[in-house]
Amino acid sequence: MRLATFKKGGVHPSDMKSLSNTQPIVRFPIPSELVVSMSQHLGAPATALKAVGDHVSKGEKIGQASGFISADVHSPVDGTVTAIKKVTMANSVCCDALVITPDETQTDPFTERRDYSAMTSADLLAEIKDKGIVGLGGATFPAHVKMTISPGKAVENLVINGVECEPYLTADHRLMLEKPYEVLEGIMICRKILNPTNTIIGIEANKMDAVEVLSKAISEKGYPITVMPLKMKYPQGDEKQLLKSTINREIPSGKLPLDVGAVVVNVGTSYAIFNAIAYAKPLFERVVTVSGECINKPCNLIAPIGTKISDLIAYAGGFKTEPDKLISGGPMMGFAFFDEDTPIAKGTSGILAINDKKSYVKTACLSCGRCVAACPIGLQPTKLYALITNGRYEDAMKNNLMDCKECGCCSYSCPAHLDLVHAFKTGKKMGRKK
Repeated sequence: MRLATFKKGGVHPSDMKSLSNTQPIVRFPIPSELVVSMSQHLGAPATALKAVGDHVSKGEKIGQASGFISADVHSPVDGTVTAIKKVTMANSVCCDALVITPDETQTDPFTERRDYSAMTSADLLAEIKDKGIVGLGGATFPAHVKMTISPGKAVENLVINGVECEPYLTADHRLMLEKPYEVLEGIMICRKILNPTNTIIGIEANKMDAVEVLSKAISEKGYPITVMPLKMKYPQGDEKQLLKSTINREIPSGKLPLDVGAVVVNVGTSYAIFNAIAYAKPLFERVVTVSGECINKPCNLIAPIGTKISDLIAYAGGFKTEPDKLISGGPMMGFAFFDEDTPIAKGTSGILAINDKKSYVKTACLSCGRCVAACPIGLQPTKLYALITNGRYEDAMKNNLMDCKECGCCSYSCPAHLDLVHAFKTGKKMGRKK
């Protein structure tokens, strides 16, 4: 089978998915304490609506979106707010969080399916906003903002991201295998909002079982959706690379997918949209991959937002060996952290405990060009690195630094072991200040 892919750059790390993709998703039991952050999305943090001592119900709004690019936060349990404190999330964002002690008896008010056939596009968008749905592929961009189409623009292609190209992560894979009809119905809700001409689900070839399951369900339901297997190549799941692979369109510098007539929605997001519309269920839980060589029993857990990472690791059997590194997300674009009591957020796709025993010696740039060949955007990482390390942030910005997706391909391929991505993040912050 000849598989589609993007042409420029990319790398081929070992996928390590066999650690966690053989077992079905397990529901994580309600922990003794939840720490629900007010910053779980791209944009302005939500404003806390509750005070210490207040009782909250499962699905109740406890954080109000504080800007256009922001999202509401909902309680994942019935319980009592016992504290409001500052927390530092795995991505280093410091924000307010509500500490909730769950009640002994929990209710489940989101079991009755409703008829939403009469809801208009505007109604659906309002419901998605009200339920706090954000992109679950990692970027956590508010879904209602992404799917609000400006007058004069039209969506030709709705592309569903089922790639999950990061090593170790299998949450989306298991979701496609176990909840295909729900995922597809969520996609059809997106179709009703966006009214696209074409709808494509892109899935990497290491998930052919998911391709078969979804294709069978699509045929059974008669949905106007195409499933497209893609070549295994990182970062296939990035919006720019995914659109190049599936519809052969390239997003110009500084533009968005909508500028080429496309909208990209993650598989996990479509499942959350289905629950929001069909069951009026806010986004207060998600599937998280707990994996890595140091985890005793790698697994996929559906866990309430605010669960401490230490609780998830304990449920997965704890550490087999002491890890060298803990990562929230994937090893290429995730965030290393040290505090195991850090809570998960809406964008936490995985918790990894990995060994990194190799001894790396950082040297001067060898001018080998491997980073240039690996960059899927076509940038010159070695030049950008030199400009940033010499404090020439404005010159780095002029050399398209803001186009960098921080995918890690350059760092992965660098034989000098330079901290390229870290430098680019610093360069962006300093460049914006200037």
